[in-house]
Amino acid sequence: MIIATIGGFKCDKKTAKIAEEIGAEIAKRKHTLICGGMTGVMEAACRGAKKYGGLTVGILPGKSKEDANRYVDIPVITAMSHARNAIIVRSADIIIAIDGKYGTLSEIGLAKAINKTVIGIETWDIPGIIKVNSVREIFSIIDNANDR
Repeated sequence: MIIATIGGFKCDKKTAKIAEEIGAEIAKRKHTLICGGMTGVMEAACRGAKKYGGLTVGILPGKSKEDANRYVDIPVITAMSHARNAIIVRSADIIIAIDGKYGTLSEIGLAKAINKTVIGIETWDIPGIIKVNSVREIFSIIDNANDR
């Protein structure tokens, strides 16, 4: 399964800890993490995944693979700015929204427009997001989806 982590390029320590824990859980379950490949939530999630040998894919907004955070295994250069969000959402089986601002909101909107599952923690409170309060809840939902 390919799981997207979406969230801001800036985040506080609490949010980074949540994102890192999510990345770690993705890797422990042998899923692939896809994200925007930059800093903040994206970097924290990738860092967590790499601690457990996970595979990370960064869909980058610019023209250089050097823009990727150091935990990205596969940098994908798009030169598309925020339009890259469509690639992240389309490529993922499930999207996990962690905090975030308007870029994250656009990814949520794109995901819901194509009926993708979006699980949210500390993020936008809008219809269609499965709101959770813990990382354990996120992976209970994902594990149950895998059992079907």
